[in-house]
Amino acid sequence: MILGVSFDTAAENKAFAEKFHFNFPLLCDTTRAMGQAYGAADPGQTDGFARRVGVVIGPDARIRHWFAKVDAKSFPDAALTLL
Repeated sequence: MILGVSFDTAAENKAFAEKFHFNFPLLCDTTRAMGQAYGAADPGQTDGFARRVGVVIGPDARIRHWFAKVDAKSFPDAALTLL
């Protein structure tokens, strides 16, 4: 499964996903806890934008691949190639 995570609210994410016709879920991380855990935000960061990182998680919930920087347009295909 491919999904996106954003620091924005549910309403903002819904509008963004509809505007760009996303065909995958966009989750909200308004506390930035997930972003900090996966390296998309520095520990304690409470403002600013997330880094665009990519994470491929296996069915056993373990990280299989972590990408320090991704392009939002090409990353889904790159992730699917790994799978």
